[in-house]
Amino acid sequence: MHIVRIGADASKLRPAEEIGAKAANLARMASLGLPVPPAFVLPVKLCADIVAGHAHAARHLRDGLEDGISFLEGVTGKRFGDRRRPLLVSVRSGAARSMPGMLDTVLNVGCTSDAVHGLIRATGRPRLAWDCRRRFLESFGETVLAIDQAEFAAHVSELVAAENAGSDRELDSEALARLASREQALIEDRADGALEDAFAQLEAAARAVYQSWTSERAQTYRNLQHLDSLEGTAVTVQAMVFGNGGLASGAGVAFSRDPSTGAPRPMIDLVLDAQGEDVVSGRRVPDTAEAIARELPKLEAELGDVLKRLEHAFADVQDVEFTVENGRLWILQTRTAKRTPRAAARIAIDLVHEGLISKDEALGRIAEIDLASLSETRLVSSGKPATTGIGASGGIGIGRAAFSSEGAQSLSAAGEPVILLRPDTSTADVAGFALSAGIVTSVGARTSHAALVARQMGKPCVVGCRELRIDPVAKRAQVGNLTFAEGEWITIEGDAGELYLGRCETIRTRPEAELAEIASWRTQSGHHDRHATAPQ
Repeated sequence: MHIVRIGADASKLRPAEEIGAKAANLARMASLGLPVPPAFVLPVKLCADIVAGHAHAARHLRDGLEDGISFLEGVTGKRFGDRRRPLLVSVRSGAARSMPGMLDTVLNVGCTSDAVHGLIRATGRPRLAWDCRRRFLESFGETVLAIDQAEFAAHVSELVAAENAGSDRELDSEALARLASREQALIEDRADGALEDAFAQLEAAARAVYQSWTSERAQTYRNLQHLDSLEGTAVTVQAMVFGNGGLASGAGVAFSRDPSTGAPRPMIDLVLDAQGEDVVSGRRVPDTAEAIARELPKLEAELGDVLKRLEHAFADVQDVEFTVENGRLWILQTRTAKRTPRAAARIAIDLVHEGLISKDEALGRIAEIDLASLSETRLVSSGKPATTGIGASGGIGIGRAAFSSEGAQSLSAAGEPVILLRPDTSTADVAGFALSAGIVTSVGARTSHAALVARQMGKPCVVGCRELRIDPVAKRAQVGNLTFAEGEWITIEGDAGELYLGRCETIRTRPEAELAEIASWRTQSGHHDRHATAPQ
């Protein structure tokens, strides 16, 4: 089986239908000279055969992985699973169309016990090495072995408490080594020897990523987004760069423009001393702009330049995943940003004004938006909110509180609008998202996967409500001395990140100037679609 190489001697650009949008965009960025870690791609066409369990597919998978690892070893000067200069890799999904958070990823693959000692030798950072080992065990256990993430979280919480630490970020190398030992004991009986065999890790991870194509959340998402024609996912294997090496490192997500309002300013979330899943899973709150400026003073300008280059190259707003390793910026992914309908209209107009796209192309991009319903809703006079968080997707949502997808389905079936409240932003809740008038979480960030899905669906979303204690089992939530149960009315303001108890009064306005400009384009081009409307 032929792999596609991305890096020093990358092959010519291949279509997303062959290698997935993620890899196609990686190759495009590499061709632009942007700092992309080298990678190779197993094609989409192998997905169906792996899922079906065909013997020849297993052989093709193994051959492709051997060829690809040989390529990565050549361009990095490292060796997979080595005791001196170990190469670690990420194993990521990538369909022809973006499916944020719906497919699986395994990080730090190749992190055997030998590789831990190799990382310590190569970097002089034992904490980094043991953090990579325990992160690998958690990622491999959850994704490949289907072990509940809560089992790992319990070990982390126990050790954090025993060390009198605020979080796992405060654990030293010795404590992380003990954590890794406990987590290894938890999963080694089910790992079939893979924990000390780098290639066995890689093969199992790649197989799991292919098989995630058939997961319930992935199938639900494809059905909701009308992506049933997609043939499968590719698998991208990329050399790891480490954002978890201290405060001069970090992992983040950046949008070249605000995907909620369309405002022409970058939106950046970064967690210092972290890896990518810390950000996109919503499990960690991003660091403040002040902390980032203090630790990485050149990052904002450097990342801003990259975002501008990507917007011009792709002629659209970009959603970028990046890692900073000891002050050096690496770009791991770019894709067309999911956005709210009102942001889509503003962005289309701005891109025409900036000369990046034509008016006809802009009309094509907003053809599916119901302009007749495009509006901005504001609260009239609501008083002080019960709690605040981070506005992740703009708009007003009013509905009855639900604390699970099942609860949302039950209330929705009774004809009631629903606000879904969850402890964190889990993509497993995508069916509940689709039924809800808004989404609230107690942790998370604007750039977590589920926040992206909320924006794509045009749902108001508030994340990171730290004062909100959500109990999905008891079907209630508490904020301060106030408690509300499933079925009670709440209101959320997705721009300001506010939550109110009860049904608040609202006022609706329309972006008349933007609608008038779009109407004039249609008149000039003779363009019509089923959502066309004159400004009112």
